[in-house]
Amino acid sequence: MAGIWLDVLDEIARTCREHGRGDLLQTVREKRAQLLDPTLRVLVLGEPNQGKSQLVNAIVNAPVCPVGDGRTTVLPTVVRHAAVAAATVVQGPPSAPGRPGGGTGTVERTEVPLDQITAGVAGTLRRAGGGPAYVEIGLPRALLGAGLVLVDTPGADEVAALGGAAPAAALNRADAVLLVSDSTRELSVAELNVLLHLTRSHSNVLVVQTKTDLAPDWQAVAERNRKHLAEAGVPAALVCVSAALRLRAAAADDRGLNAESGFPVLIARLQRDLAGKADVLARASVSLVARTVVEQLAAPLRAELASQQAERETGPMSRLHAAQREADELRRCSTRWQNTLADEMADLLSDIEYDLRDRTREILRMVDDAFDTADPLVAWDTFEEWLRQSLVEAAEANHEWLVQRCDFAARRVAGNFARYGYDVLPPWSMSVPADLGDRLPGMERPGIDRFTAAQKVFTGMKGSYGGLLMFGLAMTLAGMPMINPVSIGAGALFGGKSIRDESRQLLRRRQATVKTAIQRYVDDFFVRMTKECRDVTRQVQRMLRDHFTALTEELQEAIVASLRTAKQAADTDAAARDQRQREIRLKMTRLAALYEQAQQLTGARPAPATLEPRA
Repeated sequence: MAGIWLDVLDEIARTCREHGRGDLLQTVREKRAQLLDPTLRVLVLGEPNQGKSQLVNAIVNAPVCPVGDGRTTVLPTVVRHAAVAAATVVQGPPSAPGRPGGGTGTVERTEVPLDQITAGVAGTLRRAGGGPAYVEIGLPRALLGAGLVLVDTPGADEVAALGGAAPAAALNRADAVLLVSDSTRELSVAELNVLLHLTRSHSNVLVVQTKTDLAPDWQAVAERNRKHLAEAGVPAALVCVSAALRLRAAAADDRGLNAESGFPVLIARLQRDLAGKADVLARASVSLVARTVVEQLAAPLRAELASQQAERETGPMSRLHAAQREADELRRCSTRWQNTLADEMADLLSDIEYDLRDRTREILRMVDDAFDTADPLVAWDTFEEWLRQSLVEAAEANHEWLVQRCDFAARRVAGNFARYGYDVLPPWSMSVPADLGDRLPGMERPGIDRFTAAQKVFTGMKGSYGGLLMFGLAMTLAGMPMINPVSIGAGALFGGKSIRDESRQLLRRRQATVKTAIQRYVDDFFVRMTKECRDVTRQVQRMLRDHFTALTEELQEAIVASLRTAKQAADTDAAARDQRQREIRLKMTRLAALYEQAQQLTGARPAPATLEPRA
């Protein structure tokens, strides 16, 4: 089970030794021993009066930690399995410089009755001037016998009163951390900060919300706490429990009340962590150790690499780099101005063509509106003059915009050479042709059908015949002759209607004929003007291309000469420095590989930013 992560941890230790970091090597060795220990060491943290000690008592179902009546935990309390219940105050030797965990010397162990521990007097047995002290309690419990070890810690106020003697060593040796907060309030900012710190160094952190029996709205508080954890980016689960219900259920052997206390969920979590310590928990712990070690080993390498990079900013190498940058910039400039010229001319052609098309469509819409009502026989002469003038104005406006866009394109291309410090615009001028009106194609008057008098008479006779016959036959049924005043009047009405209908149809045909003729004429105008604009655009493009190509060649000759000189001066100076940089990058690559190997224990993750190589 331990083969994979143990190999990675040993590789981390070898890497620390190769880099000469004895402090990190000692930390890795301690972590190795901790992970190989089959027991699961659970550290219980929290602010004062949050129910930490009562939580420990409820887990082991025994009053091993002082609670109530002003009694608080003043020394860390370690609860582990023992065949016979016993309590001992353990105090190490005084701390030595550079060894905050305690110096060399004899460890004092003082047996204490359990009732004195629960009465809160264990702190008075701590010898002044001695090293760190803690209370060790052994209990015959199956849960503890499986390998669970609970560590109850003093609250924040008690730690401050003891001069900062917080269980830092216990925190480093902890396999899991329970942060306790009661249900009467939401998680504070200080608690969230503690959780953020814990999750950076511990892979197994759990938030335990206690005293649910005292807060009717504990579920709402729990939901808000989960939201706070998610917003703060704390990857810790939350479990709600009631120690009072747990102890009451144990006394009454009430399984339902025990389930209501929430402790089955908490204990199942601890048992799962205990069973998975040699695999899941160990993998996550090795992943965190790898991150910490690799970041600390990479920091001096990156600093040295940055120093090497800074040294390259002076002397011949800096001049070589400056010349290389100038050459690279000229290549990029050459690509940019060619792309700019091609893009601007393509956009210019598209925009000019669209502008002319839009103007001609507007003219055609006005033609359609005019000849929806006007008669070409009457309005043609006036309309022809208006159409010609409108097309001339459209062509002039389009050419004027073409001139402006060509000038804009030239300045855009010249803008790529702005860093060279002088005006690079070509000497050229362009204006709108004065003979655009003469270039318009001639327009012939379209053939228009007229409604002659003979056609009107013939149309009227055809229409009157139907009316006369229809009404005449109807009148014969009444005993009147077919030809009578009523049938004659009806025939006259039908004939007049036929003449009017035919007249309207001829008018619509004349209007449609004129619209079609004008459409063809405007299309011919559009094709001719578009061809002229394309020709002008290509001429401008060739002129700009030739001008800026010559300018690029001139700049390139000067930069190449400078680059050749700088390279000859920098080759000797750069050889040793480049060799060292390669060595540093090789070490950083190995660190990155080690990091990736460790992260694969829990799932693939990207390498930390400290390992990204710099050019």
